[in-house]
Amino acid sequence: QVQLAESGGGLVQAGGSLRLSCVASERTFSRYVMGWFRQVPGKEHEFVAGIGWSAGLTYYVDSVKGRFTISRDSAKNTVYLQMNNLKPEDTAIYYCAAKAQATTWSAPGTYDYWGQGTQVTVSS
Repeated sequence: QVQLAESGGGLVQAGGSLRLSCVASERTFSRYVMGWFRQVPGKEHEFVAGIGWSAGLTYYVDSVKGRFTISRDSAKNTVYLQMNNLKPEDTAIYYCAAKAQATTWSAPGTYDYWGQGTQVTVSS
C-alpha cells in the first residue's frame, strides 16, 4: 500500500507561482508512474501532468504546457509540480496519484493510489 501526501498549495495572485510536492511512503517509488490531477466541484478529475519511471519522460495537458513542470526525486520519494504564470482557471484541488502499470497516463481510473489533495486558489 502506497501512501501519498501532497503539500504546497495555497492562495496566489494570477501570474504567480507555486510548487506542489508529493511524498510517497513506498521505497519502490521509482517503479511507479506518477501523475498530477486536479478537480473542481462538480467535475471529474482532470489530468494535469505525468512522469514516468525515467524522469525524462513527461506528459502535460495542453492548457498547462509551458507553465507547469513535473519532476521527481527518487532519493526523496517525491514528485513535484512547479506551477508558473498561474491563472484563475487553475484553481482546483490538486491530487498526486501513482500506478505501477504504464497504461494511459491521463486516465484517472488507471491509477492505484491517491493522495488527499491540496487546494490551489488563484485570484484575479
